[in-house]
Amino acid sequence: MADLQRLVDELSSLTVLEASALSKLLEEKWGVSAAAPVAAAAVPAAGAAAAAAPVEEQTEFTVILKEYPADKKVSVIKVIRELTGLGLKEAKDLVEGAPSTVKEAVSKADSETMKKKLEDAGAKVEVK
Repeated sequence: MADLQRLVDELSSLTVLEASALSKLLEEKWGVSAAAPVAAAAVPAAGAAAAAAPVEEQTEFTVILKEYPADKKVSVIKVIRELTGLGLKEAKDLVEGAPSTVKEAVSKADSETMKKKLEDAGAKVEVK
């Protein structure tokens, strides 16, 4: 891992000209192009093609604590600590700062589990 970190440090220290030269050398060595793909400019049926394309299913969700009843605050803090691994103060600050993000980029199953646990503790939760 130390070698990878050293490589990252070395690449970070390159000037723009050196990075450009490195890019060209790697393109030649590996036979690839670093250029971004360009869409065709004149495609009359682009709207129809886009409509026919399958809708990409969302794979990452954000769990948001919307609100909680004052009498359930301690229960909600306990669940937040369990779900996030935060310390007591951090979990308390997150709960008191509602609406606030509990976790980002979680799977659908994990987000549903988190939502259920928080709702069981008395909180109102939104999953985006």
